[in-house]
Amino acid sequence: MNCDPAQRYHLTLTAAGRRTMHGWWGSETIARGKFVSWVGAYGALPDARITLVDQETGDALAVWPDEV
Repeated sequence: MNCDPAQRYHLTLTAAGRRTMHGWWGSETIARGKFVSWVGAYGALPDARITLVDQETGDALAVWPDEV
């Protein structure tokens, strides 16, 4: 998969079954920091789910809440 390096790491917040927010970062370190920040800020929303994906590889790097 080929992607824009500035948009490699994609963070998505879904709440109550709808995508509420999303953003892209070129740095994995910054994207992971945003992930932690979003969990703290939005984790209490109904049915909140936060996912960080590496757009280049298609791998989910972090998911909250943890998949069971």
